[in-house]
Amino acid sequence: MKNKKKHVLVLGGSSDIGIEVVKNFLKLKWEVTAHFSKNKKKLEILKKNSKNLNIIKFNFANYNNLNIEKLMIKKFSGRYDSIINLVGYIDNKGFEKTNLNSILKSLTINAIIPILVEKKLVKRMLSQKWGRILNCSSIGVKFGGGKNSYNYSLAKHCLEFIPNSYKNWATKNVFINNLRIGVTDTKIHKKMKNNLNMKERLKFIPINRMAKPKEMAVYITNLTTDINSYMTGQTLTASGGEKIYFK
Repeated sequence: MKNKKKHVLVLGGSSDIGIEVVKNFLKLKWEVTAHFSKNKKKLEILKKNSKNLNIIKFNFANYNNLNIEKLMIKKFSGRYDSIINLVGYIDNKGFEKTNLNSILKSLTINAIIPILVEKKLVKRMLSQKWGRILNCSSIGVKFGGGKNSYNYSLAKHCLEFIPNSYKNWATKNVFINNLRIGVTDTKIHKKMKNNLNMKERLKFIPINRMAKPKEMAVYITNLTTDINSYMTGQTLTASGGEKIYFK
């Protein structure tokens, strides 16, 4: 890995947290490939000021079950030293309103496609004997999800399943971890700031506020660079201490 510019793939790179992660890696002089599905405005602004940023459009919702792996090979080929999965699709369906199609869609976008991308790209990490993979999950997995996010939490739960292969990967300096992200001041939660449930929920967070996207980006960056020289096979939580409340 010496004398080579490292390359990170950020799935969900146009999200509020994703943008901050991209900024962090650009500051570290890494080459960055940021994936987005719809909104690329912020990424394009960053791209104007950096030669190290590439952006890829791919809407995971427009998938064909028979061609998923072929699409992965075409869209995400190349050498990546780190993979950060921040993809998050919420359909606002609770358990009572879920159905086969909505469950399969959520599983495919939030878990299956990212897992297939990682499966393809980890081979090169192993051959070069360095790699970091981080799947960003949700605190909702711990609490059973919100009343309107059953499918999302179910999919994130599946995403957290770390393959047994990680034990062999570790001998080649390839690490994989999960990060459960707590309530963060993103577009989704901004809409809920004045919501009674959100105000009530903040009382159960000892820090008594939402996290900032920049704060989450620090944890993510640290887990996927040389700073993480030991941790693998773990599911970590960044929630401001929230433990018991979730409606």
